[in-house]
Amino acid sequence: MAKQPLIELQDVSFQYEYTNVLNNISLEINEGDFLALLGPNGSGKSTMLKLILGLLKPSSGQVKLFGQDASKFNHREWIGYVSQKSNSFNSGFPATVREVVASGLVKKLGLFKRKSKNEEKLVVEALQSVGMEDFINRNIGELSGGQQQRVFIARALVAEPKLLILDEPTVGIDYENVQSFYNLMAHLNKRHDMTLMLVTHDVDIVSSKISHVACLNKTIHFHGFKDEYMNLSKDQLNEWYGYSVRKIHNHKEGEQC
Repeated sequence: MAKQPLIELQDVSFQYEYTNVLNNISLEINEGDFLALLGPNGSGKSTMLKLILGLLKPSSGQVKLFGQDASKFNHREWIGYVSQKSNSFNSGFPATVREVVASGLVKKLGLFKRKSKNEEKLVVEALQSVGMEDFINRNIGELSGGQQQRVFIARALVAEPKLLILDEPTVGIDYENVQSFYNLMAHLNKRHDMTLMLVTHDVDIVSSKISHVACLNKTIHFHGFKDEYMNLSKDQLNEWYGYSVRKIHNHKEGEQC
């Protein structure tokens, strides 16, 4: 049975006033993919995510989600999103792990929906999936950066999304926790059939987990299987990015790059 596309960008362009940010972007992410999106600062990665999340509308072209035009798509709970939490989260925020994860149900249940036993079950299951169920009553500010990020993954998972988008989620997390985080992502992808789109600069570390790579710098220069990306020449990559870049390698699990 053919895999269904969950995200389709068809000749998408976007501009802020007179500045072109994205030019003729075409990209497809299918069920079961684990895609790493690469690109230098200013390449349009954040804009592309905002188009997918429905926060912006393209200047031209079409964004489709689960086969529907993004402007008509009304199942936002099918898409989980994890941002660069470590750069912006206020560790003094007075909320328990349970409360943080439960807040992820707003899209699914509605803002004023009364709490139910099912909600508690969903929260516990989401925390179990990231190995954080023992911390359910702890204040979020008492946790380490790596633990906090797992809680925010659980918050994204609690609404049972079909697609998880992660925007440089390991910024500010130490190397050991980064490895643990990517092992968790691989587990969700392979064991729970979660489709993942990861914006990252840690492509060396995550290379053994991903299935596909997309290279973005205003437009898509490459989109294909990881092995195809690894066969690209360094000169080709440098031309796309405008400066010298490092290719991903196959390296032993746990080996630091």
